[in-house]
Amino acid sequence: MLKTPVIHPQIMEALGRSGHFAQVVIADGNLPVGAMTGPNSTTVHLNFKPGLLDAVTVLEGIVEVCPIQGATVMEKPADANSEIHESYKSILGDVTWEEMERWAFYDKIRDQATTLIIQTGEQRRFANLILTVGVVKMEEESGF
Repeated sequence: MLKTPVIHPQIMEALGRSGHFAQVVIADGNLPVGAMTGPNSTTVHLNFKPGLLDAVTVLEGIVEVCPIQGATVMEKPADANSEIHESYKSILGDVTWEEMERWAFYDKIRDQATTLIIQTGEQRRFANLILTVGVVKMEEESGF
């Protein structure tokens, strides 16, 4: 029995083998994850029905158990709503943030550095998020 905020066995296993600079993808319900699988990635489907589980809930769980140093989202059209990006920034705090052109974003998901793709039931557009795993810092390294 796990006593952590995240208890999903596949997610915990994949995070456990994700070292520094590994990529973890939180996918919305529209991303064709079958076409995005890279050579080292595990896909976990949490999209039970539209809206469950949502991407923000999954992100909140991931940041509780895994250090994150960077985030990448897809560039959105000027008229599209991206309030979810603001939610991500609020949860992630001080990490590097990048927006990437659509097809380059998809290629980044397929990269060998991607170890985990979590498909959610998120329905908001442009909610896909690539997280870059950081390092667990020792107490004496807190100034880095």
